[in-house]
Amino acid sequence: MVVVANPLGTTVPHQLNPVSRVLLGPGPQNAHPRVHAAMSLPQIGHMDPGFLKIMEEIKHLLRYVWQTENTFTVPVSGTGSAAWEAAVANLTEKGDKHLICINGYFGERAVDLHGRYTDNIVDITTPYGTAFCLAEIEAGLQEHKPDLMWIAHAETSTGVLQPMEGIGELCQKYNCLLMVDTVTSICGIPVTLDDWKIDACYAGTQKCMGCPPGVAPLSLGPRALAKMDSRKTKVANWYLDMSMIRKYLEASGGAPRTYHHTAPISMVYAMREALTLVAEEGLENCHARHKANAEYFWSELERIGLEPFVDPSIRCASLTTVCIPEGVDGAKVTTIMRDRFQIEIGGSLGTLKGKCWRIGLMGYNNRPELVKLVVGALEESIQLSKQ
Repeated sequence: MVVVANPLGTTVPHQLNPVSRVLLGPGPQNAHPRVHAAMSLPQIGHMDPGFLKIMEEIKHLLRYVWQTENTFTVPVSGTGSAAWEAAVANLTEKGDKHLICINGYFGERAVDLHGRYTDNIVDITTPYGTAFCLAEIEAGLQEHKPDLMWIAHAETSTGVLQPMEGIGELCQKYNCLLMVDTVTSICGIPVTLDDWKIDACYAGTQKCMGCPPGVAPLSLGPRALAKMDSRKTKVANWYLDMSMIRKYLEASGGAPRTYHHTAPISMVYAMREALTLVAEEGLENCHARHKANAEYFWSELERIGLEPFVDPSIRCASLTTVCIPEGVDGAKVTTIMRDRFQIEIGGSLGTLKGKCWRIGLMGYNNRPELVKLVVGALEESIQLSKQ
């Protein structure tokens, strides 16, 4: 008989005591104390009328931060990647053609993710650090005639902000659904789903929304719902099948809610409180704060001789890629920041790996005192890395 010894007191300490750090990488960021307090509130059942009321409140708040009237605007159990996969799984059937707009690592990841649901993937590309123009997008739509096009509003790997005006109209012109990644922009940068004619959108909570990861927003517009309702085959992902989850999240015509899976109760509380904080501040004020502190950060970088990678005209206010100076060991600087100053910043991905740091000032961490803190620590860490 196999006997596994109790690890407490030997390989596992008795009480969880994680290190405390200031999280200024690409995410997650530190959450507001009120969000942590909400997570400690007593749980109720996921079918409890009180919990279902909280879910309805979250839907209203998500519509506000995304500026949409989409009825199906909901929290998904899982991180932003789960909401992304939910969007793809529910809007894709075998043979559907997806056009992926690649200008960073997450475009490359989209090819992999979407390719799990259809073998008909095409792409258009532009270099890391640049955005697509309308002519490039229209050329791709005209050539490939896709059923769905994916694009990142804020590319988390580069800090590029994609101009969205006119893209939705092009997708409608070519009878194509538009799916948009707003993981790094929601709550921190203006996002207007209805004005931009976005059909499917997802995001994460752990960045500008200021909520720990574990639940994620998803919005499907009328054209996306029509596609989902006209499917000829079952959704190829049971857990993320929105046609089933919809019966839990919506009660059309007084129909009873139908159990699908157990919702992450405490994470839903956290999302509710994080969105409440955004609403209390006011969405426009939240956007203005992120912009003001980003500009302060960029000016401080210039003061110490560092340069952002992305042109200011398409640079995210939430996340900045900072060029690593020649002769500086970027990974060593990141380690010094973490071990000496208890500050986390991120390295870059894809073709930018080893060439840039990614520094985020998002949500609760988007404050001028943290701009000063990270710039001062970065300047000293660069000097220490040369010793």
